[in-house]
Amino acid sequence: MRNWLVAACAAGMVLGSVASVQAEGNLASQPERLELSIDSRDLSFSNTEFQLETGKYYIWEITHDGLEEVMIQAPDLFRNSWINQVVINDLEVHTSGAIYGVEFDDEGTLAISFVPIRPGNYQFFAPGFQDRGLSGTFVVR
Repeated sequence: MRNWLVAACAAGMVLGSVASVQAEGNLASQPERLELSIDSRDLSFSNTEFQLETGKYYIWEITHDGLEEVMIQAPDLFRNSWINQVVINDLEVHTSGAIYGVEFDDEGTLAISFVPIRPGNYQFFAPGFQDRGLSGTFVVR
């Protein structure tokens, strides 16, 4: 009987401490902006590395000069993040899962809102142009 009472008290203390843990603030109210420009003439990205934290809200703004049709992919990052939306010219695409990539046929800017959920190093790139300079890394801690 005494062992049962000790176990019940310990379980109550654990449950009481777990119940008091909660997220503070509004996760989406202060997103950090990540900016990437694509230079088709020089085949370069303005940034080739982004340092991120799991559980933090980011908006990745990608701007393309429109000189060359290009797709940007970050498949491992997208699979290991909660994707909120993709915004193109004030039009919003809401997702319920990972996206494959975004393609620019002309100049413009789009924004991907996301929260990384797993740490790791995740590549972003333009298929067919990685070896020529259009690749980079998200380092998520």
